[in-house]
Amino acid sequence: MKNSPLSAFLARSLVSCLALSSALLAIPASAAPDEEAPPELSEAEFQRCLRQLQAAPAFKGISAQTFERYALSLTPDATVLPLLKRQPEFTLPPWDYIAMLVDAERLADGRAAAGRWQAELAQIASQSGVPAPVILGVWGVESNFGQNLGGRPLLRSLGTLSCFGRRQEYFRSEFAAALRIVQEGHIAADRLNGSWAGAFGHTQFMPSTFLRSAVDFDGDGRRDLMDSVPDALASTARFLKNAGWRSGQPWGYEVRLPPGYDASRYSRKTQRSIAEWAQDGLTLPDGSPLPFTLAKAGLIQPARKQGGGPAFLVGGNFNALYSYNASENYALSIARLADLLAQPQTPADDALASFATPWPTEDPGLTRAQNRELQTLLLARGHAIGSADGRIGPQTREAIRAEQARLGQPVTGRAGQKLLRALQAP
Repeated sequence: MKNSPLSAFLARSLVSCLALSSALLAIPASAAPDEEAPPELSEAEFQRCLRQLQAAPAFKGISAQTFERYALSLTPDATVLPLLKRQPEFTLPPWDYIAMLVDAERLADGRAAAGRWQAELAQIASQSGVPAPVILGVWGVESNFGQNLGGRPLLRSLGTLSCFGRRQEYFRSEFAAALRIVQEGHIAADRLNGSWAGAFGHTQFMPSTFLRSAVDFDGDGRRDLMDSVPDALASTARFLKNAGWRSGQPWGYEVRLPPGYDASRYSRKTQRSIAEWAQDGLTLPDGSPLPFTLAKAGLIQPARKQGGGPAFLVGGNFNALYSYNASENYALSIARLADLLAQPQTPADDALASFATPWPTEDPGLTRAQNRELQTLLLARGHAIGSADGRIGPQTREAIRAEQARLGQPVTGRAGQKLLRALQAP
């Protein structure tokens, strides 16, 4: 999650690059480009910068002792700078994005987490009005239920980004907030690890968001999103409530568009009454009338530019999810996972990331298990890609391109169902 969290992140100018940074901790790196060599950074310049920051307004309230111990002791981490400026190799289509975030493994892990934290979730939901499945959906997407918290020391990353690269002012405020977290004793500096951009904890708060929204739910006197699951879940619920979540209302629902309907005229911000949408000819996917469970709703069609696919009327609760991380695919993934977690029955694996209206593709995306299977098949064909860990990095993409060329498929480096089926064939 980014500042406000990501809805205001870097005044939105880096949203296209960073909107997925925390969510990508939980999914294979299919959209990541090949690694760029980090630049050489001057430690002397870094120290000069840090000493100048100590007197900056953002660091008011940070004691000299805290700054000396936790800031001036840092060395720069040059490896974060290529991550700041890189752009995705290609934009993940929604069917790939959702397939990696909403799969049988994550659903099973979510059900287990729901049982493990049932009492706490019930209390948090009662106090906040945010349903337990929604809270679990955020947790699952952000860190895979605590399995992927990120391993970069936040102070070092944020200190480096405060002195080198673009958007230093933004990162300086986050650096100051991280130092305040340590100074106030919530999380020890050596436990404050996370993503390269500064998100941390079970539900990946940015430091400034932590200061605004974190909750000490377990009553130990500390707001600890790293080692206290109850604190993290309660903090997430508080953020969503403050972002506009309304108890008892759905996030939205899938709809059928009338033939030739121009969905490009509308967006999630185009709030109209359900009666107006119904007057335009929108129905539920089975043709039944729209339910009046939302006072007003906007319209999204995530794959419109790729040819159509499912469309959704979305209300204020969807926008609350969007405010957590400024991506409609991200918000839809959480909404879909939450809906599945709320159901007593689990759909078939191939239906988890799909909707009543099919995605406009003949080559659907792969789940994490299918990514691992694909890598196993590539290893069996002699490609040196490391281990079958489900993360589609540069070596795996190179092997995919080689196999696509051999099979006469378009050479894209994308992991999809067509390639998997071709390699599965005897």
